[in-house]
Amino acid sequence: MWPDPPVSDGYKAGGGAAARPHERFSRTVTLSPDDVASFARAAGDDNPVHRDPAFAAATRVGGPIASGTQTTALLLGLAASHFSARGAMLGLEFWVRFRPPVPAGDTVMVEWPVVDVRADGRLGGDVVDLRGRVRRGDGVTAVGAKGRVPVTDRL
Repeated sequence: MWPDPPVSDGYKAGGGAAARPHERFSRTVTLSPDDVASFARAAGDDNPVHRDPAFAAATRVGGPIASGTQTTALLLGLAASHFSARGAMLGLEFWVRFRPPVPAGDTVMVEWPVVDVRADGRLGGDVVDLRGRVRRGDGVTAVGAKGRVPVTDRL
């Protein structure tokens, strides 16, 4: 796991304080079977593969798995938490690609490397391009992602 970079004393619009290329931020999360089932229910995902161990055991995945909604929420939540500590931010766009599923009970690493940071005069701040992923406990990437967030001194 990479440590979070130091938080600046204050965001200066267009001054590059939002992030630096090659910077990484991450967190680990354990997805208990109860959390997986509860999240799926709350998200309106009624697929029994998330909440019914007997059903899930009879599928090709062999047991309950986290929903794509949950793994995506972990990625977006980490980006929002990280950048809102540096300035005013909103998500601009995100793209995700699902790969092998995440088994319920697994501990995942959610991470975002910064690819590019550029000042945007129209926005009055920086636009940060990200490439992220959710890695399962066995090191396999379960979700790949791209994101773009604007960070300003005010919304």
